[in-house]
Amino acid sequence: MNRFVEAEEYNKLVEDELVENVLQTISKPVKNVDYRYEFTFMGKCIVQNINADQDAIRNMHSFDDLSLQLGKKAEEKFDIAEEEIMIRNYLAVGVQWISLVTENLLSHPFIVLRRQCQVFNTSNRYHMHPLTLLPSILNLQRRQGVATLWKGVGSCLLVRGMTLAIDDIISKFTGWPKEVNSKTTLKRFGQHILLKCLSIGLVVPFHSASLVETVQSDIASEKPGLFDVFREGSLRFLYWSSPQKGRMLPAWALIGPCVSLGIIKYLFSLVIRGLSSRIMRRRLTVLRKKRTEKISDDVLENQNAEIYANLITIITTEVIFYPFETVLHRLQLQGTRTIIDNLDNGYAVVPILTNYQGAIDCYQSTIFSEGFCGLYKGFGAMMLQFISHLAVLKLSKWIVSKISETLTNRPSSRIIHYYNIDNIVCNSSSSSMSPSLTSFA
Repeated sequence: MNRFVEAEEYNKLVEDELVENVLQTISKPVKNVDYRYEFTFMGKCIVQNINADQDAIRNMHSFDDLSLQLGKKAEEKFDIAEEEIMIRNYLAVGVQWISLVTENLLSHPFIVLRRQCQVFNTSNRYHMHPLTLLPSILNLQRRQGVATLWKGVGSCLLVRGMTLAIDDIISKFTGWPKEVNSKTTLKRFGQHILLKCLSIGLVVPFHSASLVETVQSDIASEKPGLFDVFREGSLRFLYWSSPQKGRMLPAWALIGPCVSLGIIKYLFSLVIRGLSSRIMRRRLTVLRKKRTEKISDDVLENQNAEIYANLITIITTEVIFYPFETVLHRLQLQGTRTIIDNLDNGYAVVPILTNYQGAIDCYQSTIFSEGFCGLYKGFGAMMLQFISHLAVLKLSKWIVSKISETLTNRPSSRIIHYYNIDNIVCNSSSSSMSPSLTSFA
């Protein structure tokens, strides 16, 4: 409205100026002048100036319309920027979920093969590398189908969920921390270790029952129900001092070694995770300094660094503690009368018959009868597990990087530079000036 009022006042000023010029021209005593020509010429000038002023007003209207359009464009660009941030956050969450699914579900077939090799004490093939394991896997799938590699997945997930629930319950009743970091005091860290000891000890019978469901053959055993792991685990926990079956070890004989290995493994993983996280962050900082422009997907880069640090921790921990895990699995399976698949060929089934007196006796017997490599039976299955895990992470990272590049290659969010508002304003301002002043300048 202010612009329209100024335009009206400006037009009145121009008309008064034109009338004054006409009167001055008429009042001059000019000889031999055709006044009809003069009046015609002045009339044309008045009409031209009035038309020019109307054009200026229309230009002001068009400038207002342009301002509204630019405002709408700016809002659209800012909405696009917000959408990009939301999409990047969704991508980060998606990468994290892919890592969790790979670790807990896609890796389960290799865990089944690995455990079957570990508890098979009379096997002729140790499967130290993946090549010897591939023919057995093909024969096993031809005979029993693909589903045989997914047996026990439900009980494994239930036991992991049970572990988290026990951690949460103990933490709420005792106030001990479930998580630790670099700022945790020594007292709180000790309380956290006690919480982990209690949690591992309570879960050991249920983990043993889940191990049986994971390694037993589908064609020689009844398929367990979804919640049978709780029933079997409770029975093993109730028979604390005396075994429920012939050669089965009592619960107290299993809890000690399992808690010791679990705590040592957990402490070692904390150290490796801290070192790998620092290395990945330092590497990420160096890469950022080498780049000329600021990285626009810091969330994704940090997420990838944490995922790879976690993968390094898992690989290092599993490789170092693999022999001790073999000993514990054989102790947990003893006396359960379990029949497993014969992975020497993938066709037959064999029963597990052992008579270990404890963890030390199991270790010595394995070294004596199978050699030191007997503690690493099924190591090739673990190699396949981590190769597939890394391949899935690489594929997901490639997909996310392509999506991120697509978002980054969009036009810049700098509205003034993108729409060249400065030049538009200058051109519009120059065209909106009334030519009536320039004609009489």
